[in-house]
Amino acid sequence: MKTTFCFLVSGLTALLFSPSSQAQTTPTWAGQISYEWVQKIDPASLKFLDDNGELMKPSDPNFPKDIPDARITEQTVLINGTQAKVTRNDEEFRAANGPGGQSRVMGRPFSEQTYLDLNGLKKVTILTVGQGAEAKTYQAETQMTRISGWQQTDQTRKIAGYTCRKATVPFKKETYAVWFTTDLPFSYSPVPELTPEKGTVLLIEGSKEQFRATKIRKAAADPSVAKPNVKAQKVSPEQLLELRQKAVSDFVQKHARPGFGG
Repeated sequence: MKTTFCFLVSGLTALLFSPSSQAQTTPTWAGQISYEWVQKIDPASLKFLDDNGELMKPSDPNFPKDIPDARITEQTVLINGTQAKVTRNDEEFRAANGPGGQSRVMGRPFSEQTYLDLNGLKKVTILTVGQGAEAKTYQAETQMTRISGWQQTDQTRKIAGYTCRKATVPFKKETYAVWFTTDLPFSYSPVPELTPEKGTVLLIEGSKEQFRATKIRKAAADPSVAKPNVKAQKVSPEQLLELRQKAVSDFVQKHARPGFGG
């Protein structure tokens, strides 16, 4: 009887601490983080065309007067374990139209989604230019790199319901304030270079931009987080940037004359 009992205990111990058992009990987090990205706008950096297709100057009487002080972009991050999908509503354009330089908001010249491997720090961007049968889809993959030089502080604050600690990081020729929490079981940042070794960034503050998490909610696993199996032409990140810029240029020429491409 004693031998049987030891055998059962030994077997139960092996089951509890076997690799397969541990893998089954490893917690995964699925849900959504919503961010608000605020960028300060310098009107002098914007490009507007007049009725003759000539570049306008801020001193021109018809130069748009209703340019906002900042551009606000909503960014949504769907997370399922170590995978994430990022979508955002940016790349809207304004066309200078009518007396007094009144402007109107136009749509986007392309669609784009980003898929992340949070553990492997890999990013896949899928860009679709055009619509319908004329649409062309491109794909670029990059390895994300973290910026070094983090200086953690003792300052803490609540952001979107989570306690965050502040760190300062040298980035873009200035010092950024990065607030991150370790209460979520993954590492993520809306700016890949500003991803901590451990923690989820909920607020980034620079002199010209800010990312702030506005809402965090858990949800059922979303299969769309996995990179879709689409027919896409593989290009380099540099080529993808050129394709995006060309799409903007073609859009401005076709739909926004007079208009601008930021």
